[in-house]
Amino acid sequence: MVASQSQISGENDSMAWVYVLECAKEVLYVGSTRDLDARMDQHTTGRIGFTSRRRPLKLLWCLEFGDISEAYAAERRLHGWSRAKKLALAAGDTELLRELSQRRTRSGDSDNKTPEPPS
Repeated sequence: MVASQSQISGENDSMAWVYVLECAKEVLYVGSTRDLDARMDQHTTGRIGFTSRRRPLKLLWCLEFGDISEAYAAERRLHGWSRAKKLALAAGDTELLRELSQRRTRSGDSDNKTPEPPS
């Protein structure tokens, strides 16, 4: 799921985002922020260390949360995911995501929950 530009640049201070970027050489970067539009600007202009050396960048997926602590918790979960699982999430491939989650659970991955926004 990728948010529309109007959703991303909203002025609501209470919202927060978790996102996945694809960097040069197909490296994936996971982050969280209160202002996705400003953070994307920081990434694309090279003001964030990790991604500054791995441009160009492409926003693959993002999800809005009610507050930054929820977005940060989702970011931490995603950091533990495989590349294949992150790509399945970004593609919206729930069947593959479920299959990859079951595989990882059987091999010892303790956190297979997909980040979801608060209801």
